[in-house]
Amino acid sequence: MNEPATGNGEQGTRERGNKGTRVRNDRDRNGGHRLVRLVGPVLIVLAALLAVTPMLVRGDSCGHDFDFHLVSWIDALHAWRHGVVYPQWAPSPNFNTGEPRFVFYPPLTWMLGAALGAALPWTLVAPALTFLLLAGTGFATRALARQALNEPAATLAGCIAIFSGYTLYTVYERSALAELAGGFWMPLIVLLMLRNGAGTSGRWRHALNRTTLWLGVAVAGAWLSNAPVGVMSCYLLAGVALTVALVDRSWVPVVRAAAGAALGLGLAAFYLVPAAVEQRWVDIQQAIGDPGEQVRNSFLFGRHADPALALHDAELHRVSWIAVTMLGLVLGAVLVCVLRRKVPGGRRWWVALAVIPPAVLVLLLPVSLPLWHVLPKLRFLQFPWRWLVAVEAPLGIFVASAMLTGAGRTKRWIVGGTFGAVFLCLTMVADRMFFQICDQYDAVPGMLQDYGDGGGFQGTDEYAPVGADNSLVAQDLPAGCLVADPGKTLGVTSADNPQPDWAPEQKSCAAVLGGGYAGDVRRWSARGRATESGYVVLRLRRYPAWRVTVNGRSAGDVGQREDGLIEVPVAAGPVAVAAEWLTTPDVAWGRAITAVALLVVLGGVLAAWRKRKVS
Repeated sequence: MNEPATGNGEQGTRERGNKGTRVRNDRDRNGGHRLVRLVGPVLIVLAALLAVTPMLVRGDSCGHDFDFHLVSWIDALHAWRHGVVYPQWAPSPNFNTGEPRFVFYPPLTWMLGAALGAALPWTLVAPALTFLLLAGTGFATRALARQALNEPAATLAGCIAIFSGYTLYTVYERSALAELAGGFWMPLIVLLMLRNGAGTSGRWRHALNRTTLWLGVAVAGAWLSNAPVGVMSCYLLAGVALTVALVDRSWVPVVRAAAGAALGLGLAAFYLVPAAVEQRWVDIQQAIGDPGEQVRNSFLFGRHADPALALHDAELHRVSWIAVTMLGLVLGAVLVCVLRRKVPGGRRWWVALAVIPPAVLVLLLPVSLPLWHVLPKLRFLQFPWRWLVAVEAPLGIFVASAMLTGAGRTKRWIVGGTFGAVFLCLTMVADRMFFQICDQYDAVPGMLQDYGDGGGFQGTDEYAPVGADNSLVAQDLPAGCLVADPGKTLGVTSADNPQPDWAPEQKSCAAVLGGGYAGDVRRWSARGRATESGYVVLRLRRYPAWRVTVNGRSAGDVGQREDGLIEVPVAAGPVAVAAEWLTTPDVAWGRAITAVALLVVLGGVLAAWRKRKVS
């Protein structure tokens, strides 16, 4: 009686032991699987780190937009430290007379730069921001690629997008850091439109779901990062939606795209509405006023007889070769995939991606000029080759698919090693060809010293008041300058300094007032004594959002000086001038629209959560 019991007990013990062994083995396998899944993200991070190595070794690359971004970060952080979470006025441009930069320039990147500046030395902010944006490009491309490719190929696609050529050119030659965000948002927008089962059943109820909510968030992110990226993202969304609609023979993708775009614009309305409405208060057309910033002069390999465009043509020639290389590689990779009959994903997936490069090619050629003039806001991109940011993800995906589809482990190692060497070489090429060495005035220490000295910096032409000229703003002005003639020129120029410079010995001011920003950028004041009746020219650029008072009474007309400075009439005696930044109705409307859009998103997320909980 006892023996069978003993035997069963031993058998039960062995079974429990075997079961425990299997559990441990499963845990080991799952742990190993989790470690394998980390390889891809780690490689993306290492690729982004490699791409910014020249900046870590040599310091910042002072490309075309570097000074603009650095000043924006510093001004934003200064506003934060005075309790202004979302500033609209930048105080230091135009030599401390200010400009409404934060009304018109999207907030995400200058806020991120300011946040990094609060945590890191300013010399590391640009490399850190660049690293984050490049890593975001790699991760977004990898996520899109994983819809059709395996892990190694998707990771390779993300790394290729980081080293696409145009990305490195944007980082080092142009320092257009906000534009880098397009490499993150555009793949996400395409991913959300192509996600498996996202509205392909033909049922209209599938057009509005959780994917649509995230699509709206991605569209908003594009607009809040960079205005050209926002424009391109909307056109990219429309193009992908129409392509998928034709392939699926369903209008559901178009409805989803329209709903996502509308929601995204609503989420970004707190920025978009003031930026759109208040354009009439500034000379926004100057953004495309220079011949070098007009689309018709920037098609591939353009040549012009005008000597003023010589440097522009040299730059255009360089970026044209980048465009030809990228487009040639991606179109060649698409052809290889088609000939092998191993195209990534289903028909709708690869067709939607494959049409992007040829569409961009058309936009880079003069034949597309009518489109640039007809389609809304397209000409404000200035340079057709900005569309290359939309090619980064397709380039990585199709090249990775052509190289790794059906490849065994040995071939994957060979391909991975080869591309690692290529990425290293591209980093060296970027360091040699694109890196812009900073002079002592453009380098971070020099910029910080100028900021601390209170001299300010040059302004942005398109943010100047209507009819004003930034080149006429004098440097080193007092807070207030009493003059008899309201149009009196302040400051003098020289052969060494074409920008006017004011000094007391010029005696252009009958009296001067002291003052400046009163604690934060929303309040400005100047006090003194007027020796005679006349006009006080303020060290403050005119803008309708400023409410100006003199001795507690409204100043009325603030003048129309050619340098754009505010002028107010005063009587002899004590003078106290104050300017307060008002919340204009368009700002209130934009915030209200964003609040409604946020409620829609939160409601959709809550509904999806309840549905999942019930099921």
